Amino acid sequence: MMLVSGTADDSRLEQAFAAVPRERFLGAPPWQIFRPSRGYETVASHDPAAVYQDVLFALASQRGVNNGSPSLHARCLQALSLREGEQVAHIGAGTGYYTALIAHLVGERGHVFAVEFDPALAELARANLADRPNVTVIAGDGAEWPREAVDAVYVNFAIERPAEAWIDQLRPGGRLLFPLGVPWPKPSPWGGTHAAHGAGLCVTRQAAGLSVRWLGPAYFVCAEGRQSQPGPEREALRAAFERGGVEFVRSLVWRESAAPERCWFTGSGWALSYDAVSG
Repeated sequence: MMLVSGTADDSRLEQAFAAVPRERFLGAPPWQIFRPSRGYETVASHDPAAVYQDVLFALASQRGVNNGSPSLHARCLQALSLREGEQVAHIGAGTGYYTALIAHLVGERGHVFAVEFDPALAELARANLADRPNVTVIAGDGAEWPREAVDAVYVNFAIERPAEAWIDQLRPGGRLLFPLGVPWPKPSPWGGTHAAHGAGLCVTRQAAGLSVRWLGPAYFVCAEGRQSQPGPEREALRAAFERGGVEFVRSLVWRESAAPERCWFTGSGWALSYDAVSG
């Protein structure tokens, strides 16, 4: 998996994946794999080795919520560059598998606030992570967290704009990683609403502003709760994706005016600009 993800030279990340048993967070077998072209399929084997494929496993199939691809998350976690002792908000924690990886990376001196909208999944995450004192599981709307300053925010669902708390609570040097996306017009025939267009973006708070790095395409299940409501900018964002060029975005302009001709997308109070952060 580390070779597939391009993170084979990251020993800390490799150790985290080796230390956290994925099967513990998927519930009892039989497990279900999600394949985008075919939907959900039951895994015949009950051997835990079966869950170490680089595929999606169902957590709440009726809503299209899955335990995501390890190779994708490995690339994202490497981009987040987590360090020991850091405080992290994991938004959309599911049953806690990737929360456990984050907790391993930040160590005993760090802390993870794991936020999950679905109360049943949050309860499972709380049980799965009960042996990790550096994790706090919160059942709530991810748009409302974190409520204190953190070093990183890791978002695991597609959204049309970042929540205010994700940016406002970032410490200097803090990183926000989220999948920007717009949904398909109709829910998936296999459950849930997923992004029709999507991009993984890593935002870093620098002294002169918010720099952005494009990480590649990212198609997640769409937000629930407050951020699930269609905003007035949805069609403009969809048009921006269809025009292309998100890979050239270099900065996020927040609560400031931005020159539209220098932006890939301009929304209300924010924009994604082609201009790099200076200084």
